[in-house]
Amino acid sequence: MIRNPLPRLFTRALTALMLVLATMSLATPAQADVQVSFHSFNGSVLWGRYPHTFVVLEGELADGTRVNANYGFSARYTSQAIASGPAEHMIMTETERTIAATNRHFTVTVTDQQYRRLLATVLAWRDYPGEYYDLDENNCIHFVAALARVVGLDADVPDEYLRRPKAWLNYIGKKNPQLRAREIP
Repeated sequence: MIRNPLPRLFTRALTALMLVLATMSLATPAQADVQVSFHSFNGSVLWGRYPHTFVVLEGELADGTRVNANYGFSARYTSQAIASGPAEHMIMTETERTIAATNRHFTVTVTDQQYRRLLATVLAWRDYPGEYYDLDENNCIHFVAALARVVGLDADVPDEYLRRPKAWLNYIGKKNPQLRAREIP
């Protein structure tokens, strides 16, 4: 008597499918996958922009929320910032075109908690009362340094880098060898 092999194959396939479905239901929650990239903008008299530094956040939080944002800090009116002490401030964002023309120095992956702390820091700088931008004390470099510390980087601002965003980010890359950051010439 010849036995039909189809019931045995069907049973094996059904067992394998049930095992896959059971494994999927036991999967661990998704982890955040948000990258924070640290950028410098060389500036140009022709573009009418001074050198600048900012961060770009891209990815997905553990709950599936997509992240695509960038934040920098600046004086609302450049002439006010240059002419006198503290000036009216703002959080500024860059266009995709501008971002493409900048120097990306290094990128770190952050947790959902670090992401929330980054946003809280951005809002604190944005909502600081009065005139908060100061070329020597609270410029774009100081802002990005605050964000770098949130993600666990060693990020001081020596006087020699106060107005040199690219050189400052190169310096931060060297101070944090775990980044394996390449120096931007």
